[in-house]
Amino acid sequence: MKIARLIFNPIQENTYVIWDDTLEATIIDAGNMGERENAALEKFIADNGLKPVLAINTHGHFDHLLGVDFLRERYGAKFAMNSKDEFLLKGASVSAELFGVRAGDLPENIDVDLEGMDEISFGATTLKVIPTPGHTPGHVSLYESESKVLFTGDTLFRESIGRTDLPGGDYSWIMRSIIENILPLGDEVKIYPGHGDMSDLGHESMYNPFVVEVLNNEVNYKN
Repeated sequence: MKIARLIFNPIQENTYVIWDDTLEATIIDAGNMGERENAALEKFIADNGLKPVLAINTHGHFDHLLGVDFLRERYGAKFAMNSKDEFLLKGASVSAELFGVRAGDLPENIDVDLEGMDEISFGATTLKVIPTPGHTPGHVSLYESESKVLFTGDTLFRESIGRTDLPGGDYSWIMRSIIENILPLGDEVKIYPGHGDMSDLGHESMYNPFVVEVLNNEVNYKN
């Protein structure tokens, strides 16, 4: 599996294009907005001869949604997201305005519901769908076991975690997601977050202050 990161929109969101030898591609958290960014993504896809078939979102915040309708209309890609986050679609444009972003058209519905799905496939690649609520109720992370790559969205960042003070956020749940659902995948697993630089779980177990304080029993994340 090949991975490219493109950084889009004023929130500096990581959009990932992933593909395999079949040249079918999935775009994770399409954050591209406006003609310039749409053109940049379109050029990358064309230069690599890719066929986008899925636009998968880790969660429903606006900065990760801005390019979804472009992919639907330009390539016929199906939009996949957990329906527990569908309520966020309704207010996404308003949320964008609060951050000073004129969002334009945003998706109002999903094509593929990740709720209850164990995996989702494209080409010759299968991604495991791991529920990781806390930043949002329906947040998921996507794991490709052969490459040992995990797309963590806004749950786990390099030496930080996602916000839990937004609607639907919950500190206890985000830490459960990290400690119980993510870290057991193994120290060697590389993480590709929704913002910032990549890392690996071994590094996060040692240097992420939110993780370390829980592993050292300094914080009871379950209450």
